[in-house]
Amino acid sequence: MNMESHRIHPARVKRLNQKNPSDGDYVLYWMQHCQREQENHALEYAIEQANLLSLPVVVCFGLAVDYPEANLRHYAFMIEGLRDVKSDLHKRTIPFVVRQGFPPEVALRLGRRASVIVCDRGYLRHLRDWRRIVAKEASCAVIQVESDLIVPVETVSQKREYAARTFRPKISKLVPRFLDPPVRLAVSRKTAAFSLSGMDIDDNGVFDVLSVSEEVKPVPMFRGGAKAGYRILKEFIRKRLEDYAHTRNQPQTDNVSHMSKYLHFGQISPAAVARLVQGSPTASRQNSASFLDELIVRRELTYNFVYNT
Repeated sequence: MNMESHRIHPARVKRLNQKNPSDGDYVLYWMQHCQREQENHALEYAIEQANLLSLPVVVCFGLAVDYPEANLRHYAFMIEGLRDVKSDLHKRTIPFVVRQGFPPEVALRLGRRASVIVCDRGYLRHLRDWRRIVAKEASCAVIQVESDLIVPVETVSQKREYAARTFRPKISKLVPRFLDPPVRLAVSRKTAAFSLSGMDIDDNGVFDVLSVSEEVKPVPMFRGGAKAGYRILKEFIRKRLEDYAHTRNQPQTDNVSHMSKYLHFGQISPAAVARLVQGSPTASRQNSASFLDELIVRRELTYNFVYNT
């Protein structure tokens, strides 16, 4: 079967194995790194493939209860974001199944009933290993879709880059081609014919299963999730972007966007952030350019370095 997309840029899509779609009950999107419903290329690709196969879509997330170096603050922020995901997917009649366990095993268990498994992309070595495990052991096609970077890392450069000075011209000329959001698709088949069990993430009892330090407590002023992320971003653009170039490195000011944590958990799209900053009616070109250099050039240079290490 031809699994090319007419809506997602082909540079974002990579087959992780050469298996064909199997006879399954649904297309499974294994969400792990891009923890959002909005502007998620992997989700929209999964919906597109499901519609082509006349199948429903299921989204799953594997909750590792002992992620290395994570603490209660990290988990609280992430679970708040996953609650947003559940609510947003429900509005699109897409079930969201969160299960405790080693993420690749969660994906493979649910993948037994899947015709195709779609996953987002991870860059650290263990995240890449997770995807290799699923691609090897799944009995169906496994497709990876990039949605965490504005420009897919290999499209910018095939080698490890060391300096923003040389990386900047390479990525800058490509950004306009990748900045548009993915087309939102309606799901043509619903999942009423079956049910899948999972954790109740709306219940605070979800924290009882964690094996992490509780010494670092959540910060109430920063809630996780796309809704909070967009609210904070819009406030930054309205109140603090206009002085960003001059004060971003001054510790006595608060001229920062607070986007790092939302980007880290994939709760907000970097392309969406870039478009909102570019469209600011009050910020000067200098301030917008300074912020976008941090968001695009320096952030994606870091991903290039990690991927090629």
